[in-house]
Amino acid sequence: MLLCVTASHKTASFELLERLSRTPDDVASTLVDMTPCVQGAVVLATCNRFEAYVEMDEPVTAAGAIGVEAVLEAVESTTGVRAAEFEGAYAVHSGRRVAEHLFSVASGLESVVSGEGEIAGQVRRALKSARKDGTTSPELERLFQRASQAQRKVKNVTALGRAGRSLVRLALELADSRIADWSAERVLLVGTGAYAAVTLATLRERGAVDISVYSPSGRAEVFAAKHGIRPVAAAEYARAAAHSSLLITCTTATEPVLGPVHLQHPVGIAAVGCPVPPTGSGTHSQLVVDLGMPRNVDPAVGALDGVALLDLETIRLHAPLEELQATDAARSVVREAADTFHVVGARQSVTPSVVALRTHMFSLLESEIARARARGDDDGRVEQALRHLTGVLLHTPTTRAHELAAAGRADEFAAALGALYGIDPVEPAAEQGPESSIA
Repeated sequence: MLLCVTASHKTASFELLERLSRTPDDVASTLVDMTPCVQGAVVLATCNRFEAYVEMDEPVTAAGAIGVEAVLEAVESTTGVRAAEFEGAYAVHSGRRVAEHLFSVASGLESVVSGEGEIAGQVRRALKSARKDGTTSPELERLFQRASQAQRKVKNVTALGRAGRSLVRLALELADSRIADWSAERVLLVGTGAYAAVTLATLRERGAVDISVYSPSGRAEVFAAKHGIRPVAAAEYARAAAHSSLLITCTTATEPVLGPVHLQHPVGIAAVGCPVPPTGSGTHSQLVVDLGMPRNVDPAVGALDGVALLDLETIRLHAPLEELQATDAARSVVREAADTFHVVGARQSVTPSVVALRTHMFSLLESEIARARARGDDDGRVEQALRHLTGVLLHTPTTRAHELAAAGRADEFAAALGALYGIDPVEPAAEQGPESSIA
C-alpha cells in the first residue's frame, strides 16, 4: 500500500517547513530502519513542501495509521519537529490518491506558482537520493518514474509551462517595482547551484550586466569562469555585499550566510518586504532576495535602514492566480495518468493469482496429454484439442481477474481460487512453470 504524508505551503507555516528542510536526508533511512512493515520510503523536501512517500507491507485497515505514526516518529527523530508541532500542518494521501498527488506535484500544479519548472528536477533527485540510500522499493520506483512521465506530458500537451513562472522569475518581477534600470544594478549572487544558474539567466534576460558571485562553499571562481561573471573571495564578501544594490541568495547552507554584519548598516525600522526608495534616489538602498530554504538571510537584515528583504514567504503571498484553462487541462492529464498507474498496478497485483491458476490448469493439461500419448495419440490431435480447450477455459477467469483488480477487488479472485481449487497464489507466483512460455 502506498502512503504520502505531506506538509506544504498550503498546510504548514514557513517556519515549520524551514525546520523540516534542514535535515531531510536521514528521514527515509530512519523510517525504513525503525519500522519493519515499511518496504520503502522516498522523501521530497523543497522550499515549499516536505513529503514522505511510503510503501507499506501491512493490511489496508492498519497501514494508514501505522504509516503516519512511523513518518511522524522518523521526522521527530531526524529533524526535531515533534508530532504535536506537526499536528494540523500535514495531509495524508493513501491508495490511488498518492499517484494523483505526486503527479500533480511533479507537474507544478501544487507549487506556489502554478507550473513552475524546478519541482520536476527535485522529484527526480528525491528518487535518486532514495536509490543511493537504499530506501526505495519497486512500487515507489514505478510511482516516481510515472510521475516524471506525467510531468513531461503535461509540459508537452498543455500551456501550463508557459502560464506558470518559477519562483526566481516571480521574485524578480516583484523587484521590478523598485528597479528602474536593471543594467545599472550592482548585483551580488550568493550561491553556485542550479538555482543560481537559473537566477543568473533570468537576471540577464532583464538586462542586468554588473553581476558578481560569492560561494560559501568556495566554488565562486569555477561558476564565474563558466558564466562570465566576477568571483568574490571570502575576504571580500562583506565589502561586496555592502556595496551591492541587489543581493540574491540561493544556497543550500543550513545557517544564514548573510546578516547585518555583512551590510554594515545601522538598525532602523524598515519592515520585511516594505518598499524602499529606488537606487539613485539619494538614499543608499538595497534589495535582498532570499531564495534559500532554510533561510540564507538573517531576518534581522530586514530591519536595517534602507534595506528591503524579500524572502520566500513574502514571494508566496504575491503568487498570481492560476490560469484556469491551462491548469484544468493539466489536471485532466494528471488524472488520466494516475488512473493508468492504478489500473496497471492493480493488474500487476493480481498476477500471482493468475499465474497460480494457469500453473494449476497447465499441470492438469500436461497430465492429460501424457495419458493421451500413452493411449496412442500419434498425430497429436488430442493434444491440440486439449490445449485449445485449456486456453478457452482460462480466457474468462483471466479477463475477470483483471476486471476485479482494476476495481480494487483482486483479493476476491484470490479467495475464489482457494475456495474452488485449494490454490494458494503466493507459492506458485514465485516459480516459473511451463505456462510461462505458453500464450
